[in-house]
Amino acid sequence: MLMGLKRLFAFLTISAIAPGLFAQETAQKAEEGAERWGVNMTQGVTEVSRTTYDLHMLIFWICVAIGIVVFGVMFYSMWRHRKSKGYKAAQFHESTFVELVWTIIPTLILVGMAVPATKTLYDIYDTKEADLDIMITGYQWKWKYDYLGSDVSFFSNLSTPRAQIDNQLPKNDHYLLEVDEPLVVPVNKKIRFLITANDVIHAWWVPDLAVKKDAIPGFVNESWTRIDEPGIYRGQCAELCGKDHGFMPIVVKAVPEDEYHSWLSDRAEQAARIKELTNKTFTFDELYERGEKIYASTCAACHQPNGQGVPGAFPAIAGSKVATGPMDGHLNMVVNGSSKNPAMQAFGAQLSEVDIAAVITYQRNAFGNNMGDTVQPIDILNFKNN
Repeated sequence: MLMGLKRLFAFLTISAIAPGLFAQETAQKAEEGAERWGVNMTQGVTEVSRTTYDLHMLIFWICVAIGIVVFGVMFYSMWRHRKSKGYKAAQFHESTFVELVWTIIPTLILVGMAVPATKTLYDIYDTKEADLDIMITGYQWKWKYDYLGSDVSFFSNLSTPRAQIDNQLPKNDHYLLEVDEPLVVPVNKKIRFLITANDVIHAWWVPDLAVKKDAIPGFVNESWTRIDEPGIYRGQCAELCGKDHGFMPIVVKAVPEDEYHSWLSDRAEQAARIKELTNKTFTFDELYERGEKIYASTCAACHQPNGQGVPGAFPAIAGSKVATGPMDGHLNMVVNGSSKNPAMQAFGAQLSEVDIAAVITYQRNAFGNNMGDTVQPIDILNFKNN
């Protein structure tokens, strides 16, 4: 019986090695087919994403080999030692050799898998010595990006036309994966992301970058990337964060370093110009036109493009007591949010004084409200300071 067990051990060893010897070409074709069908992980455009992919495929083929060995032995044993041939079950209860075999081999396999997995995890969590730090804050349902060490800060909102969402127009290739302001980063630089949230739990996920981190209110998670190739890489919020969870895309635009610095300089100048605009007096038409755009990107998801709201969930703007009532109440609602309805966020820190003045002017005059009011940016600034 001992000789039979030794033969079995030899068979298991050969079976474990054999798939790796003759299946390399088959495995490569299988990987290509899986990528073509969209059922495999993406290899991505970063060193970490490729390392993660390679680790995934290594573990996958180890599991395939184990499956071949286990089921091969099982089916062979059932066929070779079937009852119709007169075989009787062998009795080797508490066999030291068998127990050593089925303990040592799995242990060696697990150790062999743990070594590359540990190295990959170490690389994923190594955020030291970053060239650029970006604070990412999740809001319902948008992302805010702060380039630390500069004055550049902006929100990124879904830009898919409402007509596509309402099935009034054909959906394009990037349906629900388009934004008005992409996150712009340089290639070949280590970028550290500091990820948090303002309201509920979100998750910042871009598969091509191998970055997926929860954004948790009151807590800051860290991740990093170094993108090798210029291009546009898309992702989504990966936590169920509310009714518009599916309308919270991520777009990362990787550009050459000189182009990035030019873009950063332009954004810093824009921020300075917006601060200067706080003291400017706008015409009604200027405020109304700008407010209509802000409403479409910031307010329409809840209050609806026609201002009718969602009964029982989000109040209408058309004919509302806030939009047709005292100005201070309207200012307070938009700047500080509502304590009675947590869904109404405080936009005082999310929008500039110019944008708040514009959207309030729009709300008080659109949807049949026709109040005839205008609000200037300086009014918003004074309200905040009081």
